[in-house]
Amino acid sequence: MATDKELSDFLKSAERRAFKRTAYAVRDDDSALDIVQDAMIRLAEKYADRPAAELPLIFARILSNATMDWFRRQKVRQSVVQTFSELEPAGEDTGFDLLETLETALEGDAGAGPAERLSRDQTLAQIEFEVAALPPRQREAFLLRYVEDLDVAETAVVMGCSQGSVKTHCSRAVHALAVALAAKGLKP
Repeated sequence: MATDKELSDFLKSAERRAFKRTAYAVRDDDSALDIVQDAMIRLAEKYADRPAAELPLIFARILSNATMDWFRRQKVRQSVVQTFSELEPAGEDTGFDLLETLETALEGDAGAGPAERLSRDQTLAQIEFEVAALPPRQREAFLLRYVEDLDVAETAVVMGCSQGSVKTHCSRAVHALAVALAAKGLKP
């Protein structure tokens, strides 16, 4: 059984990766935050009695299911009701993003100069753009394998497919990213 500290430490370590993975999938930061928060709550409520070693795999599956549920709800909502957010004028922005503020504070790049930070941020933005452009299954396999650091078997369980499919999706994703990034002048 995981202790409260182990559960809390796991959730702290997984929150940013989970948000990025979900934001790539749903392409909406607010919805991604809601999905990740719901998945974390579900993990804490229903699976806190599991050993700490099982938490990453369980959380990845909960997050995948929560994301799929979001897509299902969106499909129904779009076919029946026009949401209020679509009625708001385009371009209105509050200008404050809590995640960006936290990310800047946590990274602590006080030693890097402005040119280095700008270059790094531009490179990361290009990589994130290309990852977001991948087909959904390739993106999910890539993020689970290389960002979440799950092995092939664990990724197959989370995605609900065979290990061969995971390898195929990862291979195609890596190849597509290499081609796209090389076209933009980014080489490994």
